[in-house]
Amino acid sequence: MDDLAQIVGTGPVLVLSPHPDDETLGCGALLAACWSGGIAAHVACLTDGAASHLRTCLDLTAIRAAELRRAIVLLGGRPERDLTFLEYPDAALHRVDSRILTRHLGAVVDRTGARVLLSPSPLDPHCDHVATANAAECIAEQRPDLTLWFYPIWSRWLGEGEAPEVPRTRRTHFDRIEPAKAAAIAVYESQQGEAILDGGGGFAMPPGFAEMFAMSPEIFDRRLA
Repeated sequence: MDDLAQIVGTGPVLVLSPHPDDETLGCGALLAACWSGGIAAHVACLTDGAASHLRTCLDLTAIRAAELRRAIVLLGGRPERDLTFLEYPDAALHRVDSRILTRHLGAVVDRTGARVLLSPSPLDPHCDHVATANAAECIAEQRPDLTLWFYPIWSRWLGEGEAPEVPRTRRTHFDRIEPAKAAAIAVYESQQGEAILDGGGGFAMPPGFAEMFAMSPEIFDRRLA
C-alpha cells in the first residue's frame, strides 16, 4: 500500500481548515495527490480569517477567501465543487457552542460522503485549531466508520519541524513533495506581509515558515479507536 492509500484509502476526504491557508500548509501535498489521483477531496474552511489584521480598512474576508480559492485551483481542485466556507468569526471558535459546531461540521461530512476526516492537531496552541480538533473528535466518536487524522501546524513550527504526537494516535508521514504546494502557499500574500500594508503590524508568517511547510513531508496522526 502506498503512502496516499495508507492515509486516505479511496476517500472521500474532508479537510477541516480553521483558517484559509491551514489546509495548504498541513495537507497541501495530500490534497494535490488526491485530486491528481481521482480521489474526491473537499475543504471546509471554518472561519473568515479576518482577525489576522484587525486594523486594516481592506475587506480581509474577501481577500482571504480569494486566496483560498486560488490555492485550491493550484492544488488541482475546483472551488465550486471542493470548497465550503462556514464563515465563523476568526479567533472565536472556542466561543461557539460545541454542539452547534459539531452538528454543522457533521452536516458537511454527510453532504460530502467523507470517509476520512483531517483536522488540525489539538496540540496546536491556537484556540481555533483546538476547537476544530475537539469537534472532529466528537464527530469521529459518533461515526465509527470515519477515519480521523490530525495534522500539526503551530505545534510543528514551535517544535522546529518535529510536532508532538497527539495521544492515542499512530503517526504517519506523507513524503511526497508536491511543487503545487509551494505555489499554493505563495498565493497567501495577505499572510506573508505582501498584501496588507495598512494592517498596523498584523500577522505575517515568520521567516522560514512557508519554506518549512512547502519542503517537508506532511505529518498525520491517526486517531485510534
